[in-house]
Amino acid sequence: MRHASGFRAERDAAGRITLTVLSPWPQAEKNYTYLLVPKEQLSYSSFDRDAYDAIIGTPVSSIVLTSTTHIPALESLKQIPSLVGFPGLDYISSEQTRSRIAAGKVKELGANDRLNTEMVLNLQPELVVGFGVTGIPEAYLTLENSGIPLALNGDWMEQNPLGKAEWIKFFGLLFDQWEEAEEIFTQIETDYVAARELAASAKNRPSVISGALYRDIWYLPGGGSWAAKFLEDANATYIWADNTETGSLSLSLESVLEKGSSADYWISPSEFTTYQAMQEADVHYERFKAFKEKQVYTYAATRGAGSGLLYFELGPNRPDLILKDLIYFLHPGLIPEYEPVFYKPLQ
Repeated sequence: MRHASGFRAERDAAGRITLTVLSPWPQAEKNYTYLLVPKEQLSYSSFDRDAYDAIIGTPVSSIVLTSTTHIPALESLKQIPSLVGFPGLDYISSEQTRSRIAAGKVKELGANDRLNTEMVLNLQPELVVGFGVTGIPEAYLTLENSGIPLALNGDWMEQNPLGKAEWIKFFGLLFDQWEEAEEIFTQIETDYVAARELAASAKNRPSVISGALYRDIWYLPGGGSWAAKFLEDANATYIWADNTETGSLSLSLESVLEKGSSADYWISPSEFTTYQAMQEADVHYERFKAFKEKQVYTYAATRGAGSGLLYFELGPNRPDLILKDLIYFLHPGLIPEYEPVFYKPLQ
């Protein structure tokens, strides 16, 4: 992998692939190793099953996913027909996938941490691709004990924007479409690098704040986070860039005012979509320069066909589009013909 640090893969002479997921959640105590075996070999080959967390026949033809971030990868690889179940169908934004949901071809499976195991067993998928926040959810263990393979996906742990997008290769391996996945990712990578270089040519480097208050605590991205990396690559100065936290920061209003009240732009003010809503929530927002000058931009106004936000579904898979969105607003006139996909000015 060129950017992703959370998984690796090795192919042997027989065409079998050892896929290792290195960090499915913070402080994971072990790696998870899967043996991907061409289906025609499953009937006559013997494996040391104790050496692997799952034996998976490839290409996979029926799959259960558990995160909306997995959906765009399947779409790009033209494998949406393989999707048979998902927990939380209302959160899926993709029109293509929603048309299959409407046709009854994708079953509702509850919630990731409370997966309806009975329904999954009825579907008998060839694979469940899951994720854990602090460990493997108990429902997954039930499925594994019933003989349904589970593969953990740790794309959400990546902090490099291109690292998240490179997880399309994880799915490329499962569907025996490595070359297609490599081609798709290379185009995204090429477009991202070109946009980053264009942003670097801008004469000014605006300052940026982010986040908003929730119950008197201001939550905002850490300086080492995925969101902060976008601002760096967009040639902007994130006010908390010197912080190394890869998750979120929890600050007081006073500390944010002291450090960020004069910032030129305000990117991602939580779920707010209008200035009026922000004023009604807290009058102190009016003290920020970016608010006064109407330079606040949000991803929360862009929703797909479902109730989820497109930014959280498609965004991790298309960092090139997120970066171009930010460049469009932070450096007016640099890409005048571009039409933003995720970010919009607050109304």
